[in-house]
Amino acid sequence: MPSLRIDPLPRIAPTAKHPVRVNVRTLPANEHVPTHAHDWAQLACTLRGAVRLRAGETSWIVPPTRAVWVPPCVEHEVHLIGEVALRTVYIDASVAPRALETCEVIDVSSLMRELIEALATADTKTQPLRYELLSRLLLEEIRRAPTLSLDLPLPFDRRLRSLCDALLDDPGAASNLEEWATRVGASPRTLARLFRQELGMTFGQWRQRVRLAHAAAMVSGGTPLAQVAAALGYETASAFSAMFKRALGRPPSAFFESEGR
Repeated sequence: MPSLRIDPLPRIAPTAKHPVRVNVRTLPANEHVPTHAHDWAQLACTLRGAVRLRAGETSWIVPPTRAVWVPPCVEHEVHLIGEVALRTVYIDASVAPRALETCEVIDVSSLMRELIEALATADTKTQPLRYELLSRLLLEEIRRAPTLSLDLPLPFDRRLRSLCDALLDDPGAASNLEEWATRVGASPRTLARLFRQELGMTFGQWRQRVRLAHAAAMVSGGTPLAQVAAALGYETASAFSAMFKRALGRPPSAFFESEGR
């Protein structure tokens, strides 16, 4: 995948006087933003498309109905899933509403989304009071937002890392553990042990988590369930929906409709 040649620094950086800034970008499909870091915190929220963000030994897949929180100075890289309409909120560390140590995926309420859009056009010189009130309310919404389990732990072992990277790129791959073992140069027993030791779950459980994260991105983007199911290795839409409901408690349509989306 080619790297996207963009300046990783924002168009407008936050300051102590103006601690919340919103940057608007539309990024081309299926590109890669190389590893970089910022001196401030950021909340990356997409209106269209999805992103896969990697920081350290964890990856997160973020659909349009979610956002990823990245603390200051955390090195991260981004893979784009489809064309991405991105709204990135840059927040000075002095007013950071969430933890300053770890990344996390949070829910994006309708109010939060509208506040982000409003702040993108708020003029700090001609509308200082509006900017201040919008910023304060957005910070409170970010602080209160629930954390969601869309994180994907990544292994240290190079053989297991090769397998996991391949599944992240192609979550619908149907190969079983024996077939993966041949490809990465390890026995099935060794791979099974490494999944338990390094990731705390089985191969099947980790693959399902990858598929759920990709499914959320595709469903929220309007992809028909039949296409989602086929792309993720399920024979029918009903089989995919059953898996989704077992894992998240609701079928895909209800999972998003319940939040007014």
